[in-house]
Amino acid sequence: MAQVLVRQLDEQVVERLKKRAKEHGRSLQAEVKTILEEAAPDYEAAWKRIERFRKRLKRSGRKFGDSAGLIRKDRDR
Repeated sequence: MAQVLVRQLDEQVVERLKKRAKEHGRSLQAEVKTILEEAAPDYEAAWKRIERFRKRLKRSGRKFGDSAGLIRKDRDR
């Protein structure tokens, strides 16, 4: 697993991160790790999940209409 070192981080930022970590019941390291993971999502995996879901819906035989017209109509009111 890779490691990242952040130099010259303002002490106030570190204190805010510590406070946030405590609020979430995590260590400072775990909090920073969570923040970085959320900031760099795995879009490729997300699109694969979306495609699997679309295929499952298509196989279900249900018909799904295009809602664009309904949305446009609602906006025009």
